[in-house]
Amino acid sequence: MDAQLLSVLQRLHAVDLDTHPALQTHARWLVVDTLGCIMAGLRAAPVAELAHRAAAIDPGSFRLIPDAAGLSAGNAALVLAMAACWDEACEGHAGAHGRPGVAALAALLPMASRLTYGQFLKSFVVGYEIGARMGASLRINPGMHVDGNWPALGAAAAVAHALGLTPAQIVQAVNVVACQLPMSLYWPVRSGDTARNTYLGHSAQLGQSAALAVASGITAPTGSVAEYARVGLGKPPLVFDDAEDFQLLKAYFKPYAAVRHVHYGALAADTLRAAINLDMVDSVVLQIYEEATIYCGNRSPQTPLQAQFSLSFGLAAMLRWGRLDPWIYREPQFQDPALRALEAKVQVQVDALWTQQGQRGARLLIVCKDGSRHEHEVTAVPGDAQMPFTENALLDKFLGYCEGSMSSAAAQNWAHQLLSASADAHPFPFWNAPQENTPC
Repeated sequence: MDAQLLSVLQRLHAVDLDTHPALQTHARWLVVDTLGCIMAGLRAAPVAELAHRAAAIDPGSFRLIPDAAGLSAGNAALVLAMAACWDEACEGHAGAHGRPGVAALAALLPMASRLTYGQFLKSFVVGYEIGARMGASLRINPGMHVDGNWPALGAAAAVAHALGLTPAQIVQAVNVVACQLPMSLYWPVRSGDTARNTYLGHSAQLGQSAALAVASGITAPTGSVAEYARVGLGKPPLVFDDAEDFQLLKAYFKPYAAVRHVHYGALAADTLRAAINLDMVDSVVLQIYEEATIYCGNRSPQTPLQAQFSLSFGLAAMLRWGRLDPWIYREPQFQDPALRALEAKVQVQVDALWTQQGQRGARLLIVCKDGSRHEHEVTAVPGDAQMPFTENALLDKFLGYCEGSMSSAAAQNWAHQLLSASADAHPFPFWNAPQENTPC
């Protein structure tokens, strides 16, 4: 695997983003989308408290918002990654079966003020490409969760590139991570505990430390990724993809704050919502592919994390409120009686043909007490290849997620800078300069 990894890194090292406008645009979109998720997640009480406590015991120069207490690079990576995934609205990659971008960005952002935007984006692209390919190669075992696992390999590649290490040294950094790659449990998702939200932070921190170690002369044995797969997963890795394409272009964006599997039923519910009197609903049947029922079968969720992995809750929330964003997971709407009554009526059934064909989709049938029937089928949601996300949708999501953290004008200005700033710009200065009152 090391030879294939090196060839990918050598090719990426020579990439000029200005000659790949689609790649650069998608990378900028991922930065904007992830930062919007971060700004929303920072308002969650546990995330804010962790940032406060980390700054108190280990102060540093990185500031999450103007005038906040400074964090060390490692603690900043932890808090940023936790905030990004708190509401389950951040990016993903179907081939990797996870999200390669969050850990890479969280590991890079504490370095952002020292990099031009072009350098930052290039390092992010490198990290994403390696993370996505590692996710596809290292398929985790049942009962494990991806977030605390292979994303660290991409984070190491991103930081190592930002430090100016050579492709061969970046391979070393990836191998350093592989020698200590953790196993993270899916168990907290079922229980509803938020330990799972620390996993990507751990990946970001591990990536940082591995890159710094190699920059300092630490070495790792070749073949460490394959050895991890043999020892840690009990199976050889799948073939490492060294094709000359860009996995980042396959990254998807989420219109809703929930696991991707939940989106299909939620979109179907949103389509039918206007035609239905919720007081008249008698039964709700959701037909969906089997994988969605395995990962998102939580019923009557009692915590936001359980709800983010609940087909029935996401569908009911969309019927009740016409939205599925971080607001849904706050009180009093989270325990709204009408929402809970709707969720209890949802029956989830596996569609055998979709499951057999590997097709994602949802078919929703709502029967009302007057005998009327309402049915809608969805086989794509915004962000899928056949239904690309739009820049307007990206901006609307970013501005909505920044509400309560900064003014609308400041958020619009920041988004504009991130989407259109030149390669030699520095669009992140406020995180290291507490006297600044706006992001740009």
